[in-house]
Amino acid sequence: MSTGELTPERRRRLLETAAREFAAKGYEHASLNAIIRDCGMPKSSFYHYVGSKAALFDVVVQEAMVEFAGVLDIPAPQELAGPHYWDAVARLITDVLAVAARGDWYAEVGRLFYLPDAPVQQGSAIAGVLQSIAAWLTGALASGRACGAILDDLPVSLQVALVTDVLRCLDHWSLQHLQEYPEPEQADISRMQCDTLRRLLAP
Repeated sequence: MSTGELTPERRRRLLETAAREFAAKGYEHASLNAIIRDCGMPKSSFYHYVGSKAALFDVVVQEAMVEFAGVLDIPAPQELAGPHYWDAVARLITDVLAVAARGDWYAEVGRLFYLPDAPVQQGSAIAGVLQSIAAWLTGALASGRACGAILDDLPVSLQVALVTDVLRCLDHWSLQHLQEYPEPEQADISRMQCDTLRRLLAP
């Protein structure tokens, strides 16, 4: 996506509008015409700066994830090792779920990862994000196993696969339902989700 003559404001409006459209209708049924119209952008300008639906989808995911990483205080996996392991993990999960509860554009982009028709082929933005998450998670579990905070009775690859599926389930549910609860209950649900993960993994 070329941003040459797009002002930051117009770029932001385009990305947020696209995120809402993709989240509401899915990748295949999302309407570029609706996105362009809602942004007040000439169609010729859209195709000059963006080029295609696939390119727009990828830049929405990429930009949101860069911003999301800046909002969160994500420790390096090796920094987790030690007696504070589960406190740090719980804090990170709580922060991620708090974003899901806000319902802002991060939450809209989060829903894109669960679209049945999302482009997830090698080289796509979603594939890149998932690879980065898997690498971080592998390192985080290795740190937990090394310091005794996590059980080491399963092969590492199986444990990574298990935790990945559980986290995706918790995240997907939270994106769909966490906003339905008042804030005090949201905090309780987040804490229970953290406790569920700890019961699964801790000795």
